[in-house]
Amino acid sequence: MNERETDRIIEMAWEDRTPFEAIETQFGVSEAEVIKLMRRELKETSFKMWRKRVNSGVSQKHLKKRSADIQRFKCTRQRSISNNKIT
Repeated sequence: MNERETDRIIEMAWEDRTPFEAIETQFGVSEAEVIKLMRRELKETSFKMWRKRVNSGVSQKHLKKRSADIQRFKCTRQRSISNNKIT
């Protein structure tokens, strides 16, 4: 995995509405691997803050926590903004 992909995974992991499944679909990185990556790349305090947020009711990092009305991983403009692989 190159630096650009690592940066994008970290960015997606920080986004509350981006589920781990979207990261796995795009990059082939499981939730456990994302957690390891975040632990390795972030400062300890930043990692703890991120984990606390992911495990709180605020984050929708797991599809089970999302509304059934949401049928996609990304906004309709995502591909044009970041060349996201998910179509």
